[in-house]
Order: sequence, then structure tokens, then C-alpha cells
Amino acid sequence: MTVMPRPSILSVEPYVGGESKVPGVNRIIKLSSNEGAFGPPPGAIAAITQAAKEAHRYPDGGATALREAIGARFGLDPARIVCGNGSDEILTLLILAYGGEGTEIVMSAHGFLMYDLAGRWAGCRVIKVPEKDLRADVDGLLAAVGPRTKLLFLANPNNPTGSILPQSELVRLRRGLPGDVLLVLDSAYAEYVTKPDYDPGQALVDAGDNTVMTRTFSKIYGLGGMRLGWCYAPANVVDVLGRVRGPFNVSGAAMVAGIAALAEPGWIEASVAHNTEWRGKVAAALEAAGLKVWPSEGNFLLVDFGVAERAKAADAHLRSRGLIVRAMGSYGLAPCLRITIGTAEECQMVIEALGEFTRNG
Repeated sequence: MTVMPRPSILSVEPYVGGESKVPGVNRIIKLSSNEGAFGPPPGAIAAITQAAKEAHRYPDGGATALREAIGARFGLDPARIVCGNGSDEILTLLILAYGGEGTEIVMSAHGFLMYDLAGRWAGCRVIKVPEKDLRADVDGLLAAVGPRTKLLFLANPNNPTGSILPQSELVRLRRGLPGDVLLVLDSAYAEYVTKPDYDPGQALVDAGDNTVMTRTFSKIYGLGGMRLGWCYAPANVVDVLGRVRGPFNVSGAAMVAGIAALAEPGWIEASVAHNTEWRGKVAAALEAAGLKVWPSEGNFLLVDFGVAERAKAADAHLRSRGLIVRAMGSYGLAPCLRITIGTAEECQMVIEALGEFTRNG
């Protein structure tokens, strides 16, 4: 007899992150994982270096100083903040704590893959709701909710489409959900949004006891390798997460890096200005070359080549020039490629390579 896992585990294909190597190519430009264009802030690098001297010490299991720094930066109560090994860990813990066999989670059809993967790990039935023009459909999401629904996940802005819902739609979604359904707003790309009426989730979290906002240091703060995320949640959810998370789930180096990143003068402003400028320039250039570019509020663009074969050919063309972007077949968007906004030089390389691709048919 062979020891077997729960059947739902065997339905999961292992998550594959963005590639970082191309055989035979010397210079690699990695634009496949939506990593910050400028790397980590200088203060965070110095903090990580200093933390290496204390690597033999266990970190603060409560991430007290980090939670206080996050609270001060965003005007939040530190007691309602939970830190994790990336926001992925928090998303997974929420599903494991509130979901499980016999329950359902609801997400948009092209939402972040981790909702589906973690849902199946936990044995949930995952319901994916069709989108309208690659934008979450609030009416469809609400219609998919049933008596077994425990969580609804919405990334805003969404990865990989870049789409965003206005605050009025988020409020309508929350009001339409039963009180015992936890709404999880994944705001990993919040810092890049320039719309004046955007709220990443604080208002809805403060309005009740059934909404959670998750955030990350992996994108604009350039700390993907540190694995650091956090959530802002009602006290009852904070209590549950405190019961299920590991006692030392955030490393000491990650915590001091996060504190330093939050304090880096001008980092957010410079990063947002660069992203807004080059996201617009790349989108305009690719549209001028005859490609469809979906509107984005993140640090990436979803480029539509019409058919999967052409997207695959474009991907191969980019790779031959050392440019690694993300194929979207696993998201049900095989005709598309997702391209991270890198440095000015990297963005110009993308423009030139795809311009050449379209000219050559």
C-alpha cells in the first residue's frame, strides 16, 4: 500500500514562477515576475547586511517593530496587522483557517493563481467567475456565492490583467455578500495606482469584521527575495491568524529590511513616477506597432497578440534577445504575454524587440 494525500492535492500542478535564465544568452533582462524596477532601497540593503551578524538569533515572533512601522506609515492600528512570509502565506493561512473540505471560495476567472492553488490544497471547491473585458464582474461574483462559500478573493489591481475596480464597486460587492463570507482584497500593487479615489482596502476593513486587506514588500519595495507581506484585518481575523501561523514565520532580516524600506526617503514617489511614465510609453509604442495592450494600474502590461501561436512566437523573439517575460497560458490567457515595467533601458529594449517582431510579421 502507498500512502496517499487527499485527492485535492493531486489536482494541483506545482506553481512555476517567472523564469530567470535563457540557455545560450549572456545578458538576461528578467521582466517576468513584476519585481521592482530599481531593486531594494539602499537602506534595506544596509539593514539586511547588518542583520547577517545576528543570524543565529530567533526573530521577534510577533514582528512588533515591523507592525509598528507599517502602522505609522499607513495610519493603521498595529494590533490589527499580521505579517507573513510573503502575502502568499497570509492568503494560504486564510484559506486553511476558513475554508477546507466541503467549502467553496470564489474568485474572478483571471485572478491570481495562488487563490486557486491554496484553495485546492485546502480541499475547497474553487469557483472562477467569468470577467467582462478582463475586469472582475461584481454581479457575476455575487451570483456565484452560495451557502458553502466561505471566502471571496479579489486582487485590485488584478494580476495579471492590470484591471482595477472603483471603490463604489468594492462597496457594492461587500454589501452584497453574506456577513459570514470573508472578502479578501489583495492589494499587492496598491502603491502603483495613481487614481485619486483608490482605496486599497482600509475603509472596508474598518467598516466591519469580515474584510481583509493583504499587502506586500515584493513589488515597489523590491524585496521579493526576502518574502515579506502583511495584512490589515479585523480583530477576530487577527486572532485566528495568530493561532495558525508559524511562531517565527518572518525572518529577522526580512523584518529589518521592511522597516528600512518604509523609511527610505522619496522611494515611493520616484518609483511611482518612473512606473507611470514608462508604463505609458511602452503601452503607446506597442499599440502604435499594432498590438493590443490592456489598461493597467500595476507595474506591468498585459499584451494581447490575438492568438496563442503569435504570443508564443513573440515570446521566443524576446527570449532570443535576453528578454524574459511571462507567458499567460496558466491563467487562461494564452494569446497574451505579461511584461513587467523595468528600467528605462529595459523598457526601450522591449519596445524595439516587439517593434521588430511586428514589422517582420
